[in-house]
Amino acid sequence: MNVSLLIVDDEEQIRQMLARHFRLLGYDVHTACDGQDAIDVFESMKIDIIISDILMPNMKGTDMLRHIKRSSPMTHVIMISGYVCLDNAMCCMRNGAQTIIFKPLEDMTELENAVLRAVEDIQHWLKVLKQLQSQKPGMVGHDTK
Repeated sequence: MNVSLLIVDDEEQIRQMLARHFRLLGYDVHTACDGQDAIDVFESMKIDIIISDILMPNMKGTDMLRHIKRSSPMTHVIMISGYVCLDNAMCCMRNGAQTIIFKPLEDMTELENAVLRAVEDIQHWLKVLKQLQSQKPGMVGHDTK
């Protein structure tokens, strides 16, 4: 499965570092500099997983998260933030983020693991959908109690 990631951060150095890291791991990586740019990229191509900063100019990551989850609830969104506060974490949780990871991202293990969990979840649901599509007509929704 070819997984596409969208990295969203207003800090170019962080954006490029994350993009380079995940490209080396074999992901198809796209970048955006703020929430609005991310929505534009998201609406123009297939994106499986988004890694986004929370505090950015033009459109905050939490506003982008709300928009993305409304239009595509199955898209996995991992939030990152250097500004640790309960309000940000609660907002991310309420709006459907998979997790929030705090900067600095000195050790990429936590972020890599969050992406791997998202990939596993996507693969699980693709398997379920494939099984449903292969069933005989009239079997979908058939209760076998």
